Amino acid sequence: MALAAIIAACSTPGPDHVPGTPFDPYEKHNRRIHEFSKSLDRAVLRPVGRGYSAAMPDDIETAIGRFATNLSLPQGIVNSILQGNMKGATEDTYRFVVNTTLGLGGFFDPATELGMPEATDADFGQTLHVWGVRQGAYINSLVFGPSTERDSAGKIVDLFTNPLSYVIDTPERHWGTAAKVSAGLSQRGRFSDTIDSVLYDSADSYAQARSLYLQNRRFKLGQGGEDTYLDPYDDPYGAIDEDPYDDPYAE
Repeated sequence: MALAAIIAACSTPGPDHVPGTPFDPYEKHNRRIHEFSKSLDRAVLRPVGRGYSAAMPDDIETAIGRFATNLSLPQGIVNSILQGNMKGATEDTYRFVVNTTLGLGGFFDPATELGMPEATDADFGQTLHVWGVRQGAYINSLVFGPSTERDSAGKIVDLFTNPLSYVIDTPERHWGTAAKVSAGLSQRGRFSDTIDSVLYDSADSYAQARSLYLQNRRFKLGQGGEDTYLDPYDDPYGAIDEDPYDDPYAE
């Protein structure tokens, strides 16, 4: 019932919305959250991520990232089934079994070495898209970061869709969360220059982060190649000629 209420509340652009521009009716609030997130990143995440990545050997960082990815595969399998993508669900199941057994829980990736397809990385926001739920407005939150109303609802549901969380006892069930946090810190350190260029070097970091999220999300929704998916190279809100990564607020 809560999910239905969230989905029903997804906003739609009104008659005053300019075609070809992001649907962002909460921009003032979103910008305040963005600025707070930047200050938090500058004070905590950026230095900790850099220090963690510098101190941790690359091989261990990679292994922890693989472990976190492997533990998330059952969640992707559930969403692939909900989307009717049985091929993706089957491939992800094979990958999970191989990496969990031969890969020692996922710390190694023999599935890739054996030539198995990459994981579908399906999530419930994607599932809602396949079911025809509209995207809704752009939202920037402290919990989920850049998102949309549809994807935020999907992320809430994804907190409960991983079957492993119901079969693994405490404290082992928290290993996946710890691995995700570790992988996140590694990414903040490894891709520090790229992230810094968006957050601290662009003329409007909020607009840049919004554009990057919407374009990347659009691309993911188009990976399936089915008619129900969107063209990954189309602009998310209409056909326009500008570079999607240009700063829309620059003179």
